[in-house]
Amino acid sequence: MQMLANFAVVVVALLHILFLILEMFLWTKPTGRRIFGLSAEMAKSTAALAANQGLYNGFLAAGLIWGIALGAAGFHIKIFFLGCVIVAGIFGGFTAKKSILWIQALPGIIAIVLVLFANN
Repeated sequence: MQMLANFAVVVVALLHILFLILEMFLWTKPTGRRIFGLSAEMAKSTAALAANQGLYNGFLAAGLIWGIALGAAGFHIKIFFLGCVIVAGIFGGFTAKKSILWIQALPGIIAIVLVLFANN
């Protein structure tokens, strides 16, 4: 069960690395604009905000990787960062785009449930 829980945490971390790449490096590129449904003008005018958001996603990924690297001692770190992922996903789902609930919050919820069950 611990291996499955760690796999789920890695998936969430990889998603947040992908979000970092999209928001920091691809936001104004055709791929980023298509994914986020942005015009070239809107992408350019919001690029700094997106890069800041991408950086925060990188911090979430780093925290999750740190928790995994610590093994059993990283339990509370994984719980904390997964909690942050879930809160950010719920907030984004209600304030920005509903799909964020499924893309960010749901994987975080699945991972946190698995981490909790693996450590009981």
